[in-house]
Amino acid sequence: MRWRSNMQTNALDHHEHDEHHHNIGETKLLGFWIYLMSDCILFATLFATYAVLFTNTAGGPSGKDIFELPFVFTETMMLLFSSITFGFGMIAMKRKDIGGLKRWMYVTFLLGLGFVAMEVYEFHHLIEEGFGPDRSAFLSSFFTLVATHGLHVTAGLIWMVVCMIQLNTKGLNEMMETRFQCLSLFWHFLDIVWICVFTIVYLLGVL
Repeated sequence: MRWRSNMQTNALDHHEHDEHHHNIGETKLLGFWIYLMSDCILFATLFATYAVLFTNTAGGPSGKDIFELPFVFTETMMLLFSSITFGFGMIAMKRKDIGGLKRWMYVTFLLGLGFVAMEVYEFHHLIEEGFGPDRSAFLSSFFTLVATHGLHVTAGLIWMVVCMIQLNTKGLNEMMETRFQCLSLFWHFLDIVWICVFTIVYLLGVL
């Protein structure tokens, strides 16, 4: 009887331990959702600023003069595909397939890195042509909005590297699953923001 009682106590303790970790994971996800809402306010402010200033070219170029849609479309596809590969990585994680998770994260990282590299090239090209952020209010708001998104993608890439290092050292435990879930929310959020940037800034800018 004492042995059975000890078994029941251990099972109860294990259940309470799992519940504790589950509650912590849910709390972290809720906190991250709140952070994303604050980021929505940030980007909404930048979009509103751009909407007010995009016609103030100060005699300089407009979006129609400087935007290269084929280049930006390629950049956009890289980020969109990176969200798809991240989704495949999350599916692998749910299956406890660590090897698959790593492979999809590597592909996602390369696509995200390519996106950032193309954005840096675009900025460098515009500045070399004399169309830097100090040229007009339009260009100032454009650089601020697009660069803020680019900095977020860069932060996501750094976060991805840290998670991969921790995955190699800690394994795929509940804590790492929560971190990858938060990173997944962040990455898909940046994808949605970029679709808005591509539509409002680039597509409407060339009309």
